[in-house]
Amino acid sequence: MERKKIVLPESEMPRQWYNILPDMPTPVEPPLNPGTGQPLGPEDLAPIFPMPLIEQEVSQERYIDIPEEVLEKYLIWRPTPLYRAYALEKYLDTPAKIYFKNEGVSPAGSHKPNTAIAQAYYNKISGTKKITTETGAGQWGSALSFCCALFGLECKVFMVKISYNQKPYRRIMMQTWGATCIASPSTETKAGQSILAQDPDSPGSLGMAISEAVEAAVMDDDTKYALGSVLNHVMLHQTINGLETQKQMAIAGDYPDVIIGCAGGGSNFAGNCLPFVRDKINGKDIDIIAVEPTSCPTLTRGPFAYDFGDTVQMTPLLAMHTLGHSFVPAPIHAGGLRYHGMAPIISQLVMSNLIRAEAVHQLETFQAGITFARTEGFISAPETDHAIAITIREALKAKEEGKEKVILFNWSGHGLVDMAAYEAYLAGKLADHAMPEEEIERALGDIASLPKPKQFKG
Repeated sequence: MERKKIVLPESEMPRQWYNILPDMPTPVEPPLNPGTGQPLGPEDLAPIFPMPLIEQEVSQERYIDIPEEVLEKYLIWRPTPLYRAYALEKYLDTPAKIYFKNEGVSPAGSHKPNTAIAQAYYNKISGTKKITTETGAGQWGSALSFCCALFGLECKVFMVKISYNQKPYRRIMMQTWGATCIASPSTETKAGQSILAQDPDSPGSLGMAISEAVEAAVMDDDTKYALGSVLNHVMLHQTINGLETQKQMAIAGDYPDVIIGCAGGGSNFAGNCLPFVRDKINGKDIDIIAVEPTSCPTLTRGPFAYDFGDTVQMTPLLAMHTLGHSFVPAPIHAGGLRYHGMAPIISQLVMSNLIRAEAVHQLETFQAGITFARTEGFISAPETDHAIAITIREALKAKEEGKEKVILFNWSGHGLVDMAAYEAYLAGKLADHAMPEEEIERALGDIASLPKPKQFKG
């Protein structure tokens, strides 16, 4: 019988996270204080993050020990299994070997608890009583709610309004774990009030929800803010995924030629691929692909520039690919990919030609998700469907070329609370959304006066 999945014993779970910053050929350009235009110091971040996370954000240590308390909580679902997609390979009639890392086995159903556990822990030991955050599709909000419950912290989540309405079960998951979930933009913050004054029917965006969550955090001394993607320490925590995967691929006797992950802010993509990017820096020949929606083409059509991470300009300026902080994407069902920016680490790796990006239309992603469900059995989150779509493209390309490639993708989460999206697709109610160039140009006008990174190309 062929081996379907590779499950590491708990004793083989990595005990350190991998920090790619010291290995990057071109360093990430520093975040800037928007008031002074100067690189941020720890004191600039102290109002919103606990000091251990600030230290990790700027650390140049290649490996950082995972605290025992975090390791104990990881054991609830980690190590996660690596699967060989034999049925999908057969359906596609491809010579490619397809592997996928199943991050959907966590209690929250996605990869997000990998950093939520760590952030909740570091906040707890730093004296934080309450954490605020934002969420798009609800994966991050539900993950942080789960992890705050484990450490006895209050949690308040500002959920993008279109997703709040599309995905009520994500909200109920948060409430079940004891969190408060608010549709954003809301009337609870000055940021939300200002946005609603301009557009009472705003569908919301991650940038808007970030503004509300940051504001709520800085107004209370006992409250800190947590971000589920984009920042360096989040990428760091996620690497437990890729470090496990490397051990599992070695057991399988294979090594990937192609690595694929969906990318909204960059967390699940980074978590699986960064340990392999290290291998590529050291000479391995790997094609590493970040997949995004055509309706929010941050990496494929956005410039590399300094921009705010939120809509009302409360965050530091980050050097990243961006569509402009006022950008409001179409209300596609892959809410976790509706973000105007991208992690500085991922953006810089694109600039350094170590990874590349592809954009996919919504209908192709859902067709890919249906194909995957009917072959491998798992129903995927709409975000994950983007990775599956490019995996299918690459498998068919291998067939055309007659090459036996090894393809690895990160199955970042299940879609069992996203069935309304599949219902709409199956009923023919979904459409493709390609972002008009003039809309992108308008949004980019907002960053014209901001400082420019050294690598900016106008």
